[in-house]
Amino acid sequence: MKKRIAVLPGDGIGKEVTRGAVEILRAVGERFGHQFSYSYGQIGGGSVDELGTPLPDETIELCKGSDAVLLGAVGGPKWDRLPVHLRPEKGLLKIRKELGLYANLRPTLYYSSLADSSPLKREVIEEVDLLMVRELTGGLYFGKPSERMKQDGRDVVVDTLFYQKSEMTRVIKLAFELAKNRKSRVTSVDKANVLESSRLWREVAEEVAKDYPEVIVEHMLVDNAAMQMVRNPKQFDVVVTENMFGDILSDEASVLTGSLGMLPSASISESGPYLYEPIHGSAPDIEGQNIANPLATILSVAMMLRLSFGLEEEAKAVEAAVNEVLKSGFRTKDIASVGTKLVTTTKMVEEVKATILDNETIQSIMGCYV
Repeated sequence: MKKRIAVLPGDGIGKEVTRGAVEILRAVGERFGHQFSYSYGQIGGGSVDELGTPLPDETIELCKGSDAVLLGAVGGPKWDRLPVHLRPEKGLLKIRKELGLYANLRPTLYYSSLADSSPLKREVIEEVDLLMVRELTGGLYFGKPSERMKQDGRDVVVDTLFYQKSEMTRVIKLAFELAKNRKSRVTSVDKANVLESSRLWREVAEEVAKDYPEVIVEHMLVDNAAMQMVRNPKQFDVVVTENMFGDILSDEASVLTGSLGMLPSASISESGPYLYEPIHGSAPDIEGQNIANPLATILSVAMMLRLSFGLEEEAKAVEAAVNEVLKSGFRTKDIASVGTKLVTTTKMVEEVKATILDNETIQSIMGCYV
């Protein structure tokens, strides 16, 4: 199989983790006989510095002409004082719009070897396997007007929450489709006791549910969902929610694995390339120190292999290798604990790569990586 991958390293540790993920893709290609080609593009703060824009047209065209997109991270305090239209995050929002990426899938899995890295008790997080489905194209992040102004001499701000019913229907239907192949349970998260947008969201969820009688649907207010995520996370299977709620809740879910450095994601479209990225930020405070956790990006590569290329065995091989390396005690700083082997970003990548290429090891652990 031949596939073209657009790589957007971005800012901070994005460069380091995407470099490691490409090494893993090369190992997969070598082991399974695939040819992956890589083209690099600019996005984020570095792009602002060099090109005067957080997302140049060349990057958009590169992504549209590729089979999948691998993104590192964008942003950092260096660019916080720039005008809003030049903020690195604007590049991320724009690429989502340009590629029609309407849903972000963020799985959270329990790794027994990382139980001590989570602040929650083992019995709370054991067997957690939830999938967050976040709407990406509407809500407060895209509504207009969104501005600061003067009103009667006072500083005031306005943000607009705007949604089309079709945007809600599309992502909620996706959640039900995904639930069919999991535990057949959907939790729809909203704030229907306060927001009109959430009342429509709940109505749409009820409409969609009629077409999926085999799937159990539950409605949950977002504040309760935030509490339940740490109180009883095992109750969740597929969680679907609007843009801002999904952004917050999926980051909260990282506590279940012990680190943002463990959570991958996939942003999908109705047509065109999907985008894969770790959910952590650019972490400029550790940039260049070779201590960033590359596993979220590597697991994002596994999602790419499965969702964009249909390579299930290859995806499982990457996931199995990650789990085996963790079981062997290798840890980057964010997930290190007493008795484990503290390693660099580079070393963690090398260990995962070596496991993938070791025929005897990978064959013995396939299918038992969770």
